[in-house]
Amino acid sequence: MTVSRREMLGAGVLLGAAAVSGRVQAQAVPEAPHMPHPTMQPPLFPTSGPDYRPVVTLNGWTLPWRMNQGWKEFHLVAEPVVRELAPGMNAHLWGYNGQSPGPTIEAVEGEKVRIFVTNRLPEHTTIHWHGIRLPNGMDGVGGLTQPQIKPGKTFVYEFELRRSGTFMYHPHADEMVQMAMGMMGMFIVHPRDPAVMRVDRDFLFLLASYDIEPGNFVPRVTEMTDFNLWTFNSRVFPGIDPLVAGKGDRVRIRVGNLTMTNHPIHLHGHEFTLTGTDGGWIAPERRIPEVTTDVPVGAMRAIEFIADEEGDWALHCHKSHHVMNAMGHGLANFIGVQKRDLEPKIQRLVPDYMAMGNAGMADMGEMEMLLPDNTLPMMSGQGQFGPLEMGGMFTVVKVRPGVAANDYRDPGWYRHPPGTVAFEWTGVAPAAPRAEGPAPGGNAVEVQVVRRSTSGGH
Repeated sequence: MTVSRREMLGAGVLLGAAAVSGRVQAQAVPEAPHMPHPTMQPPLFPTSGPDYRPVVTLNGWTLPWRMNQGWKEFHLVAEPVVRELAPGMNAHLWGYNGQSPGPTIEAVEGEKVRIFVTNRLPEHTTIHWHGIRLPNGMDGVGGLTQPQIKPGKTFVYEFELRRSGTFMYHPHADEMVQMAMGMMGMFIVHPRDPAVMRVDRDFLFLLASYDIEPGNFVPRVTEMTDFNLWTFNSRVFPGIDPLVAGKGDRVRIRVGNLTMTNHPIHLHGHEFTLTGTDGGWIAPERRIPEVTTDVPVGAMRAIEFIADEEGDWALHCHKSHHVMNAMGHGLANFIGVQKRDLEPKIQRLVPDYMAMGNAGMADMGEMEMLLPDNTLPMMSGQGQFGPLEMGGMFTVVKVRPGVAANDYRDPGWYRHPPGTVAFEWTGVAPAAPRAEGPAPGGNAVEVQVVRRSTSGGH
């Protein structure tokens, strides 16, 4: 396996089977590294072969490889895994090599790859290489292009990488269950010329959604639309690592979507251009500046920007329910209802009862509430100015001057220069004009009247 001392230090928690058993199979199936932790690992630099700028997987890692007579060999193991979604909540998922999503595969345009896939699931599986041109028999559609990989069996996929870009891998066997359980990963093919599409920092993550009822550990795999956990790389805020960049860096963020809905991904503080899809790179003359790009189902988008504005800039899905955890879609709306008057009476029967929601949901981010085991509050996270009131698909791009080229450590909260933070006005405010009519909560009632037409319609 081609792993330098630097790479081994960077991926210190990777555990190869050889390190456990002492077996030597130099020209047989390569060992399968294992990653049990959700900490974002440093990029895995190549020590031989073509040069490229490696990617950094958000809360993830890159799968090591070995060279064998001109073939770059990898080993994926499909297996049950435990993924910490955020501190305080674990999910029992299916994934690869100890994690969900599985490790990122990196190679270079023109290379030949050989990928061993061992099935340790309780049912058969396959792997489809989403977006990659390859021989039909390597496409990974169970029953159509190959036999299913039965439990305990190992299959081999071999193909030459014919174009660069951002791709994904996932099963095409019992797909509803296996993808809902977290089986997915990213496949990056770098350009043959290292000067093409070069950036200083190259981040990536997959979008996944789960329906895990409070107190449970296993997703409901039959859910189609009513999910309550929306994730970047199977992590929810505040468990998602920040994306750290040096001021002036050219930054790429690659986002793959294997959820059941689209996601408008929005970056604060910078405009970016869409530079790639899973169909390939976008010509410079066709790129337009944006601050939000929609990532459709089963698709990938790559955005690039110059990190020239210092600060802590939010990066999130702009669907408001997707930046919340354990969202209950059936909650009643109590805004304007003075139910706090009833709180003392209800507490006589239910001592832990708290009246909430009559003035909005912000108080949920400020209070410590009793929760069922293995679940998360809807709003969470603390910033330097108080509760962040976020969850789900939310993280922060941290731009700082003087960050070393391969330093991805969290620099802490941004120190704002004096006079650059919004502040409270303490002077005399002019009287605000008010519309005529009854005050809110008065006796007026607004109704809608629907008259039946003579034609039988409404």
